Amino acid sequence: MKSLLLSLSLAGALSLAACSKQQEAATPAASPAPAVAPAAPSASIYDTVANTGKGFTVGAMMSAQTVYVIFEPTCPHCGKLWQASLPLQSKVKFVWLPVSFSAKSLPQAAALMTAPNPVETMSAHEASLLSGKGGLIAPDNVSAELRQAIKTNGQLLTALGADSVPFLLAKHRQTGQIVTFNGAMETAQLAQLLGI
Repeated sequence: MKSLLLSLSLAGALSLAACSKQQEAATPAASPAPAVAPAAPSASIYDTVANTGKGFTVGAMMSAQTVYVIFEPTCPHCGKLWQASLPLQSKVKFVWLPVSFSAKSLPQAAALMTAPNPVETMSAHEASLLSGKGGLIAPDNVSAELRQAIKTNGQLLTALGADSVPFLLAKHRQTGQIVTFNGAMETAQLAQLLGI
């Protein structure tokens, strides 16, 4: 309950937005809707995400605290959360799980998942996206295995009760409680949510 209250209080304190599949399909240029925190997930869904989600890992690889971020490569709010997470990568292990809401984002998601240097590739992608240049250019030939992994990540997002990204799932460092957040936030708020 405490984790849900923390997630909800942060959502209420910040004026944030997220990208949804419905918005991408209907009107890609529309303003995003405010973030809504879904119901607090159970430990079993956290374990499901940990065991089933596929993405790339960055940050403190030996950290006992793993933060899962479900994101969409064309979502500017995901780019803002990426930038907010960079100063915390020396303290926390982040696993970024891409989903695809459009034909353009599928090859980008696959390229990010298989990048030899995920931090460099994601940083360049997000800088390009946030500057209005559209992100990285990726080949359209996405393997069936990567397509399925990205689809599975989308199913995890639905199982978490969310329909927009970025969606963050973690365990609070101090309490061990599962915390979630739907939307972008600044570094200080992210550190507070994670208990670091």
